[in-house]
Amino acid sequence: MIFRPLRRAMLACGALAVFASPLASHAADPVKIGLIAPFSGSFADYGKQMEGGIKAWQKLHGDTVAGRKIQIIMKDTTGPVPDVAKRLAQELVVRDKVDILAGFGLTPEALAVAPIAEQAKKPMVIFNAASSVITTKSNYIARVSMTLPQISAPMATWAVRNNIRKVVTLVADYAPGIDAETAFKTNFLGGGGQIVESIRVPLRNPEFAPFIQRIKDARPEAVFLFLPAGEQGVAFMKGFRERGLSEAGIRVIATGDLTDDHVLPAMGDATLGVITSFHYSAAHDSKENKAFLKAFAEANPGAGRPNFMAVAAFDGMGAIYEALKKTNGVTDGDKFLAALKGMKLQSPRGGITIDSATRDVIQTVYIRKVEKINGELYNVEFDKFEGVKDSGK
Repeated sequence: MIFRPLRRAMLACGALAVFASPLASHAADPVKIGLIAPFSGSFADYGKQMEGGIKAWQKLHGDTVAGRKIQIIMKDTTGPVPDVAKRLAQELVVRDKVDILAGFGLTPEALAVAPIAEQAKKPMVIFNAASSVITTKSNYIARVSMTLPQISAPMATWAVRNNIRKVVTLVADYAPGIDAETAFKTNFLGGGGQIVESIRVPLRNPEFAPFIQRIKDARPEAVFLFLPAGEQGVAFMKGFRERGLSEAGIRVIATGDLTDDHVLPAMGDATLGVITSFHYSAAHDSKENKAFLKAFAEANPGAGRPNFMAVAAFDGMGAIYEALKKTNGVTDGDKFLAALKGMKLQSPRGGITIDSATRDVIQTVYIRKVEKINGELYNVEFDKFEGVKDSGK
């Protein structure tokens, strides 16, 4: 009988241990982030730049936050393949038990995954996909990159202010391209400009020669472009140069995807003088950008110059870390999104805010011109529009 109190105490301690162990285990569990992006195929640079931006962030800030290790699980969509993105997201949520979905280089893939984020109540942080509508498709989506209306409308305003009145628009024929075309047209026509012709080209492997000839025949003062960053911009500018559009007095104004920092050094002098509107340039003069460029180079030897996707991934990790600090490491979807809303971050591009109402980014949009600095091509900022919100919703 004298052993019964001890036995009861031991049983009580055992019961406490049973209930305490999952909590202790949870506290020690890593935060799993499923990074969904193209790492192969024609858009492979998208995923590689995002991975590079994450490495740069963790080089500066470590891989632990709020007492929890950060684990990145990378999945290749080979993009743009929405069905693959959806399947990978399902695997990440069900099999890998990820806490957060992130990445998304292309709008079709982000839209395919949005219902999964909504159903599973998983935070989904967009590192690039730029169609305005994306954040309306789930209450658990936040975006740290940009939208095409956000950067296209200022380009139209700048063009009108600088006496460009007659324009042909050429955009990739998918949601971001249509967003860019619509926003540019709205502001340009509203300012008294004239759209001579609107051209939409296939997202996959467009043949630019006939479209460039149409632009030349229309004799505009400028052509406004949106093409996904990478190979397409190189191909367009090559055709533009070969067919003599510059000599014909036709200027190029575009979103910054065209003169993507990562590929700009390889595009050649045909890009000199191209005017773009964008939210980030590797030439941006700030201590935050200098630190980012240094960390990116050290964490990604031989990777070349980082671009806007690397910066968005860097900032995306910053937003995730700050949200985890606010929630003390809790990844519950509702608490996590509440922590993101209204968040302010000092980015390599300048100050950014996640809009409390839309969960989209508010930021400065810069007007830039391609120039040579110490013999290298850069997007040099010379004008800006501050506090720009997405205008496409």
